[in-house]
Order: sequence, then structure tokens, then C-alpha cells
Amino acid sequence: MTVGIIGGGVSGLFSAYYLRRSGCDVTVLDNGTFADSCSHGNAGMIVPSHIIPLAAPGMIAKGIRWMFQSDSPFYVKPRLNWELMRWGWLFHRHATAGHVERAIPILRDLSLLSKKGYQELAMADEFDFGWQERGLFMLYQTAESEHEMAEEADVANRAGIDAQLLTGQQVQDLEPDARVTVRGAVYYPGDAHIYPNQLIPALVAQLRRMGVTLLENQQVVDLAVQTGNVRSIRTTAGEHSFDEIVLAAGAWSPDLMRKLGLNLPLQGGKGYSFMLPEPGQSIRIPAIMLEARATATPMNGQVRVAGTLEIAGTDLSVNANRVRGIVQSINRYYPDLPVAQPATETVWRGLRPCSPDGLPYIGRLKHLTNVTIATGHGMMGVSLGPATGMLVAEAVTGRPASLPLHPFAADRFN
Repeated sequence: MTVGIIGGGVSGLFSAYYLRRSGCDVTVLDNGTFADSCSHGNAGMIVPSHIIPLAAPGMIAKGIRWMFQSDSPFYVKPRLNWELMRWGWLFHRHATAGHVERAIPILRDLSLLSKKGYQELAMADEFDFGWQERGLFMLYQTAESEHEMAEEADVANRAGIDAQLLTGQQVQDLEPDARVTVRGAVYYPGDAHIYPNQLIPALVAQLRRMGVTLLENQQVVDLAVQTGNVRSIRTTAGEHSFDEIVLAAGAWSPDLMRKLGLNLPLQGGKGYSFMLPEPGQSIRIPAIMLEARATATPMNGQVRVAGTLEIAGTDLSVNANRVRGIVQSINRYYPDLPVAQPATETVWRGLRPCSPDGLPYIGRLKHLTNVTIATGHGMMGVSLGPATGMLVAEAVTGRPASLPLHPFAADRFN
């Protein structure tokens, strides 16, 4: 069986890995280069703790408040756009307690499957990606956040995810090499982290060793559909035909889905990251700084700082004000880390494909017999990479699915 994967990000690459392990002849087509995927600048957190979807009660009010602050952690660029308005309406519809309750076991099981996949890859030692199981801090500084985090910890523990409420001193005891100024934290010992700059090149090299064909600078121009099948993919570099197609094009997936007759609700959520080179004092445990909505992850002796979610279409320009908001927030939590406004050219930015209900799109399309989708993971693309690849491989080859796929159906909003 020949399989063509459109998209060379983490979802496409892990799909290629598990499809090749299943015996398929795999080709990956990317519109750029594999050295420049969205996943490179990811915070690198593997987070079974993230069981509450972005579409949750209170997010609408926070989003409206943050929209008017140029350096806020969440921003929707105002524009007259039907797809954005539909996405916003669907997000509003799903920001309910009932949706959160239904989504929790779905996200939990998907994340735990993915963590198991990473553990198996680390033990197999096929390629190195900096796997570390040190947990995750959710740091907070206010009584309001403490109350919110205590509730989330209770939800996590009831769902079977270990969550521990720590005082500020207990946080400091676990971070002996860097001063931390917080009221407290929720500690998730079951979380882990990797080094994305190491994962992507290593995975690409492993795929080449396995015999996967990787084609760069292949922007898809058209998809030829005939009698319920995609017969060929036409790119700027030529035409390709495959038995099966996997669509894993990230934030650009809606454009391709329209060519297939489906309106996919999905928006690109732009995020930024940069490295603190040789910070002197380094951290041991990855952290999300709750009030700032920024992250800090130890990576190869450095610290990667990341943050913001900017719904701005497919605009990849760097908004200096939003980067400044990240910079100014770090020393509120880690006062001794040397943080300065980075030069624009050193700031990584990427588009996280965000569905309106906070669940990814994974599985076969109903109206086309040879197309499988893998996108919409939001800020958890790297975290959910192995699980996505496994589920895609099972769907394409007809094997029983490791998890029910109906919650991830591409047409669930139609």
C-alpha cells in the first residue's frame, strides 16, 4: 500500500513512522523544508495533565478582556472573516461545563497513549530526543489562581492524573538551583519533556533510514477527486498518486479540505518562543506560569521560554509587543534568570492548528474512502504526536483503533 502524507510537521512525521512500521510505502510532502516545521519551537512538554480543553467556562470572558491588551497572553486579531466568525461561535458553544466533562477522559486517554509511545521510543533507543520525566509545575502567585488550581488538581486526581498542591517553599525545594517567587503550584509528576530541536531532525533521519521518501518544497495546488477517492495530488513540483492520503497540514489544512468539499473549522494560533542561552541559574522542572500564560522548559543546559496564543489566520510576522509580554512576565516567577527582549530574528514563531472544541481531528473522512486527517492539536501537537501517528496508521491499514475515533471526526460540526 502506498501512502502520501501532506505535511511534514510532528503529526505527519509520526504518522509516517507508524505507517512505515505497519509495512506501508510512505511518502511525505511538505510545502517547505523539514528543518523549519512548526514543531521545532515547541515548549517540548508532554502533558497528560492537560485534560481540560481550551474551550472551557470562563475562557470567553478572559479572551474578551485580553483582546484589548497588546501584550496579553491571548489575542484574536479582529477581521471580517466568515471562517473566524464560525470558529468563534463554535468555541462559544463548547465553552461549557458539560463539554469539559465529556472531553476530560478523551484527552486523558489520548495523552496517556502518547506518553506511552514516547516511553517505548526512548527505551527502543532508535533515535534520541532528550526524553526526561521530571513532571510539570503550574506556578501561581495569587489567591484567585490558587483557588482555580486547587479545583483543577481535584479534577485531575478524580480522572486518575496525579496532581499535588505545593506551597511556595515546596516548589523551591524542588528547584534548588534557581530562585522561584510564587504562592504555590500544582505539581504533575507524571508529565515529561523533550527537546523538539532534537526530536524533529532525529525523527526525519530515522524515517530516511526506514525507507520513507521525504519531499520538500511541495506546495499542494490541487487534489483530483474521482468516484469518492483522491486520485492524485498536484504540487508545484509535480503530480503524485497514492493508494491512501493522510492530510496533516496543520494550520493550512482548511485550504486543502475545501478542495475536498469540507469546511473544516480550524484557526492558526500563533505562538512565540526563544532561548535563554547559558542562564547561569537553570531550572530542573518545566513550568507553566499561570497568570502570565507563559512557559519555561529546561533544554540542554538552556531554558526555552514560550507563550501567547494569537488567532491571526496564517500571518507569521512577529509581534514585538507580544514577545515583550512574555519577557516581562518571566522575572515575576524566576527573578534571577537573565531575560532580555530578544532580537526579532532570533524569535521562533509558529502556528498551532486550533479546533473550536479543543479536540484534534484524527481519522478517516466519511465522504472520501482513501483520506485520513491528522490536525487540530492546538498547543499539544508535540505532546500528542505518537498517539496521533498510531491512530492514523490503524485507520489507514484497517486495524482496530487503540481509542474510539468518533470524538475526533472531521465532520463533527456539520
